[in-house]
Amino acid sequence: MGTESISETVERTVPSALVQFHQLDVLRNLARANSLWPMTFGLACCAIEMMSAGGSRFDLSRFGAEVFRPSPRQSDVMIVAGTINKKMLPAVKTLYDQMPEPKWVIAMGNCAISGGPFKHKDNYNVVEGADTFLPVDVYIPGCPPRPEALIEGLLTLEEKITGKRRWPRVKPETYGEDEGW
Repeated sequence: MGTESISETVERTVPSALVQFHQLDVLRNLARANSLWPMTFGLACCAIEMMSAGGSRFDLSRFGAEVFRPSPRQSDVMIVAGTINKKMLPAVKTLYDQMPEPKWVIAMGNCAISGGPFKHKDNYNVVEGADTFLPVDVYIPGCPPRPEALIEGLLTLEEKITGKRRWPRVKPETYGEDEGW
């Protein structure tokens, strides 16, 4: 027993479950993915695009994410939309810690991903990405990203939760290749 790893010991001593809950887990993950509740939380200009995604033109309610909750205790998705300053970092971390499990994080915009145009060696107050202190699940690039990009980010998060894509990905059309441009 001295040369065995702990995982080998656990595998031998822990019996497999008599009742399998795979179908129940699949159903639970499907319900979670189709009823994501983002937190009402925006830090900069990306928040305007996030708000417009909830409006009637883009209609996030089609995807089950229309209920922007005012409290972190009622949310399961944090959309970090905008620049994170070092003064704001403890508040963002506190809000994340107050969210119940399971919880997911979407970094929306170049500022939330990497510090954006404020990333400079002499700039002391901007955090260079939400992933430096939060476990980010989905990155949405852009400055600011369009509401369609947020919808695609939510669909990507749904795919991460369930393991399946709701609709197939559409390859964008390319123009000019046939004409020799």
